[in-house]
Amino acid sequence: MGQGGDPVMSIFPEIPIPEAAPQSSTVTYGRELDFDFSTGQFVMIDGAPRVLEGPDALRIWITKTLLTARYRFPIYSFNYGCELEDMIGYDIPRVVLESEIPRVIREALIIDDRIEDVREFSIERGDDWLRVEFTVITFDGQSIRQEVQYSV
Repeated sequence: MGQGGDPVMSIFPEIPIPEAAPQSSTVTYGRELDFDFSTGQFVMIDGAPRVLEGPDALRIWITKTLLTARYRFPIYSFNYGCELEDMIGYDIPRVVLESEIPRVIREALIIDDRIEDVREFSIERGDDWLRVEFTVITFDGQSIRQEVQYSV
């Protein structure tokens, strides 16, 4: 109370803040357009792009994520993409590759709520290519064996 029993006025208004609506925690596989990575074209059926759902949709997302160079394309956030391309063509010792490749792939994929873990890596490397095979554990406990190949 102010002088003479008057309420104290504040320059800061009191604004009621409504409670936030609960966020849905339901994770689904979603949908993706089928893409042929060998030709660089969307898969079309009767003139329309083929839509994938379930684990097949996740496979497309995984491949697109790992084949997209992180930080290179301004259309994508810094959370999207992978730095594996930077390891191809350099004389990096095998022991370093066997620790860095799983770390880089796991870091690129685990950001997605559909993916719980990435493990069981198999790595093959040539002078200008890299092939990595691994297992993705999904939000619903499925194991998806995935392969990605890089060339320069």
